[in-house]
Amino acid sequence: MNYYILTYTTPENYLEEREKYRKDHLSHATEYFNEGYLLLGGAIDSANEAVLVFKANSDKIAKAFAENDPYTKNGLIKSWSVKKWNVAIGD
Repeated sequence: MNYYILTYTTPENYLEEREKYRKDHLSHATEYFNEGYLLLGGAIDSANEAVLVFKANSDKIAKAFAENDPYTKNGLIKSWSVKKWNVAIGD
């Protein structure tokens, strides 16, 4: 298994707009968490960015998450990227 980091960049109106989709977003995230793929996730500082950490065989899981996230589908994500994280310490 590998680790992948999904990063989101959000628009300036993110905090005002997210309430419309937050329940669906958290439900989506919970599905991936319960399946053991999503380990951690959350906004950074002022919510201009968010980071989600996945554990999977390939980056397809993290990419599918982003593509199907209600935040992404409804324009609350300006951009996103997935990068493989080569963990040196920890599990």
